[in-house]
Amino acid sequence: MYDECRQRVWAYVVSRAGRQVADEVVSETFAIAWRRLEDVPEPALPWLLGVARNVLRDNLRAEIHREALAAELRAWTDGDVADEVTERMGVLRALATLSEDDREILILVAWHGLSPTEAARVVGCSAAAYRVRLHRARKRLREAMEAGGEPSTSPRRTGNAPVLPSMSHVRNLSEEWS
Repeated sequence: MYDECRQRVWAYVVSRAGRQVADEVVSETFAIAWRRLEDVPEPALPWLLGVARNVLRDNLRAEIHREALAAELRAWTDGDVADEVTERMGVLRALATLSEDDREILILVAWHGLSPTEAARVVGCSAAAYRVRLHRARKRLREAMEAGGEPSTSPRRTGNAPVLPSMSHVRNLSEEWS
């Protein structure tokens, strides 16, 4: 099978991805064929080309993942990492002080990207009631952030409290909690 199909699998990979990756992909393709020898049909070439296609796709995904990670690391190093970490930790501490209901109300919109109408369906209330709950939860989050993560006992807003209308600060943390 190897002698019969290797050149054609290699040519297929070269036509799709170039010579630089062809040898590696062909090797991986035949390693998979060897491990799954009982699954290889006759004729083997179409099956092998499908395997090579999947290996190429997986390699592309891994490369995209590496590039995204490198871009994220560059973004972290371009800014002041300490400030960003401190801000995120403050938001996480403040979220931890909120009730489970408040966290759910905030997370549905901020992390899951639902509109208030969609989020209202999830929690089983009207859109108007959800907006009121969301407003109150945001207010409690601001107060908790002002207090350094400690729950606030004062219902009033003090000073120049940070306003989080879109909760974009919190949305970035979804990957950390996933």
